[in-house]
Amino acid sequence: MKITGKTLIAMGYKPGKWFKGALVYANEKKLQGAALKKYLDAIAPKVLDLHKFPVAYHKNIQAETHEELTNVEAVFATMDVLMKTPTVLKGAVMPDACPTGAKGQIPVGGVVVAKNAIHPAMHSADICCSVMATSLGKVAPKTALDIAQKVTHFGGGGRKELFDLPKSFEKQLKGNYFLKDENSLNLAKTHLGTQGDGNHFLFIGKSEKTGETMMVTHHGSRGLGASLFKKGMKVADAFRKEISPKTLKANAWIPFNEDVGKNYWEALQLVRAWTKMNHEVIHQETCRQLGVDTGLQFWNEHNFVFKEGDLFYHAKGATPLDDKFVPDSYEQLRLIPLNMSEPVLIVKGERTKSNLGFAPHGAGRNVSRSQHLRNKADLSKEQVFAEETKGLDVRFYSGHMDLSELPSAYKNAQSVQAQMQHFGLGQVVDKILPYGCIMAGDWKIDAPWRKRKR
Repeated sequence: MKITGKTLIAMGYKPGKWFKGALVYANEKKLQGAALKKYLDAIAPKVLDLHKFPVAYHKNIQAETHEELTNVEAVFATMDVLMKTPTVLKGAVMPDACPTGAKGQIPVGGVVVAKNAIHPAMHSADICCSVMATSLGKVAPKTALDIAQKVTHFGGGGRKELFDLPKSFEKQLKGNYFLKDENSLNLAKTHLGTQGDGNHFLFIGKSEKTGETMMVTHHGSRGLGASLFKKGMKVADAFRKEISPKTLKANAWIPFNEDVGKNYWEALQLVRAWTKMNHEVIHQETCRQLGVDTGLQFWNEHNFVFKEGDLFYHAKGATPLDDKFVPDSYEQLRLIPLNMSEPVLIVKGERTKSNLGFAPHGAGRNVSRSQHLRNKADLSKEQVFAEETKGLDVRFYSGHMDLSELPSAYKNAQSVQAQMQHFGLGQVVDKILPYGCIMAGDWKIDAPWRKRKR
């Protein structure tokens, strides 16, 4: 008698993608009775329940004010839910931690280690958000910022004056299951040389050690990464419904031992390569227009997934210290920006039991952007801007200031640095002292959809 899906359902098995292969094999081998059940039990997806209690995680953070205490309690509350996810083995939070999204979703400043699983929401849509520094020699900081402003691009969408995407990279995109569509290729071309919005920036300062002018850029993978994230979440949720329906949708994962998991990992590496290229074209063109050679240059991600054997380290806003995670950096140097009025820290560090090989990625926030704006609602924007950027050359690409990116929107920089030292989260080896920066600003003010038709 031919075995069908109805046969398997009658035997108590839940329908899924695995039925197709199982039915082919069972019918070819003419399995019946105990032999059929033994085979099906061996290949049927195992439903994974949540851990009864949260897996323990390292708390590399302290609260020093009431506002900070409220934030830290919220971070721990969301981590306590997240750490019940079946794939999770260990985790940590950094001094810049703050919640994002609903309870159970990984916070900014969170590190979560999972076995044989990639959790797309744990790297978020801004895949490979990262920082790159280049020494510009003795160029005057104002000259560097003026030229960089002509080179870079902030705001939504792509740019009209395009940088060239290498044909070899186009070929790689077309060879990947997740990135072979025309939309991915178009995003890779039109978003090259763009920095987006939010807390992304182009920073000019001077090395405390050498006195050389340095440029630092901060941005992620733009539309290319956001597109991959959307596809990854769809695949992960399909697996979640089949193998772990009690897991929160935000914590769904793609099993690495599946072909689609390996394809997703390869796609992440291509997005990483594109993001590094995105930094490089801005730095190289700025150097070309300044008429200087590219000096010391190094970079690191702080929002990505890192693989070590069958373990996947998900860093949502955490700087990897371990060279295994950033093999293409320079002499173990890492960048940690704080806010526009503070130096960008250049750090080195080693993996410890409690830091899991990571450090903070910045100063973090104690309150959301919207809450910070509400806190400043009764004050003059111009006065707040003047007071908080005194002595700095701060520019907004859109022409409209964004108060949610001023220094007061972030945690106390000195407190974060003190906690880095207390918890063993890297050592500062140099500082890039601020001259000024460019950010997107509130570019949505002039967005077409906000202009009413007359």
